[in-house]
Amino acid sequence: MVITYIIIFITAAVSVFSLNNEAWFAKLKFNAYDAKHSNHWYRFFTYGFLHAGYVHLFINMLVLYSFGVIVEAYFGLYFPGKSGFYFILLYVGGLILSIIPAFGKYKNDVFYNAVGASGAVSAVVFSSIILYPAGKIFLFFIPLPIPAPVFGVLYVAYEYYMAKKGRDNIGHDAHLWGAVFGVVFTLALKPGLALIFLQQIGLN
Repeated sequence: MVITYIIIFITAAVSVFSLNNEAWFAKLKFNAYDAKHSNHWYRFFTYGFLHAGYVHLFINMLVLYSFGVIVEAYFGLYFPGKSGFYFILLYVGGLILSIIPAFGKYKNDVFYNAVGASGAVSAVVFSSIILYPAGKIFLFFIPLPIPAPVFGVLYVAYEYYMAKKGRDNIGHDAHLWGAVFGVVFTLALKPGLALIFLQQIGLN
């Protein structure tokens, strides 16, 4: 749980500071053109500590808190002594991998920018679904709890559909690939979790 709190604190501090400092915001945001043509590779990492506004920041950090503590607890159970390291790899890996598709699409577009921890947060959420499939997920606009695996399927379908439409200003590709990374990374750490997951959802 400590790592989750540290990430939330650092992200909130950097986001708030950058929202009040345009030069710093411009320096840290993900700009695909600069990443390629100016070798600003650090942007693959720093963009995740910026947010477009306080609502964006609050939602991402609330979700991270809700699921990060679950993942850290299970990592502590399965990987004693290495749980913090693995959690950081999960988060940073989700952050970097989730933005790679956008880089491939927009590396020659000087106007494409992205900010936000959503890809990394998606990785944490889907790691928690693998680790704790019996969990329930509550959404702001739905009063009933949704079984975690059901939410996972609906989330992936929605993000895939919206990524194909591409009509809003939300990084649906980042959400989708962050989710994929969360599942793959968690199962790579402990392949036996796949069988446990299937057993808990009644498919084995």
